[in-house]
Amino acid sequence: MSEGYVPPPVWQWKPKPDAPFGGMNRPVSGATHERDLPRGQHPFQLYSLGSPNGQKVTVMFEELLAAGHDDAEYDAWMINIMEGEQFGSGFVAINPNSKIPALVDCSGPEDIHLFESGAMLVYLAEKFGAFMPTSGKARAECLSWLFWQMSNAPSMGGGFGHFYMGAPVKIEYAIDRYAMETKRIFDVADRRLAESEWFAGDSYSIADMVNFTWLHFFHSENAYGGGNQFLDIPSYKNVDRWVRAIKARVPVQRGLLVNRPGEGRVAHRHSAADIDAVL
Repeated sequence: MSEGYVPPPVWQWKPKPDAPFGGMNRPVSGATHERDLPRGQHPFQLYSLGSPNGQKVTVMFEELLAAGHDDAEYDAWMINIMEGEQFGSGFVAINPNSKIPALVDCSGPEDIHLFESGAMLVYLAEKFGAFMPTSGKARAECLSWLFWQMSNAPSMGGGFGHFYMGAPVKIEYAIDRYAMETKRIFDVADRRLAESEWFAGDSYSIADMVNFTWLHFFHSENAYGGGNQFLDIPSYKNVDRWVRAIKARVPVQRGLLVNRPGEGRVAHRHSAADIDAVL
């Protein structure tokens, strides 16, 4: 936004092909092209990307498999959002919002489509009776911290990430606004983890998985090319303790590899052997 910009009475879309995602994002929904999705032989079919939102689900699947739930086996197919694959007709049929991840449960008499990562984790936790308390205070805390993260992801990604790295011009007000909000989110997490080992109390749960991938992204992967230092992430000592504890879990290490192209990563997972081959 240039100085002196005055919003018109009615906004009109002006495509900006030079901006990140500017040539594909639109103010309307629906498919832009016909494209069928691949399908494997396992009970679950995941269409996603190894970004923080996608990693929540692959971590959950790997945790379920490690806990002995063999019927949680899944095929993971990478969706290249930079190529607009999330706008293909097959993907939109599962997720009308055209955002990764999208999941199909093929284990029953009819397919069940799921979108939104938080909904997937709750669905899987309830289906397998794992990683979510079933009643009382602990369940309430688990769901509260899960939905807290779902509400915060846009500020950390589309807000801070976009204006800090992706916007075609650096806007101090926008960067300050979302840096402040991201640091506030880390402070909330740090205070919670000062009083509790895990987000939902004494037990590791989907509340930890759903928060881990985004907090880990800033803590360990230097989000958006400098976000770790810019936001002084090392100062959040309780988050640091918690991130390191979760990163030490082998199923988490496995889940972080899925749907991430490149050396030592798994672009398409069809069996545990695909991960074993790069570990």
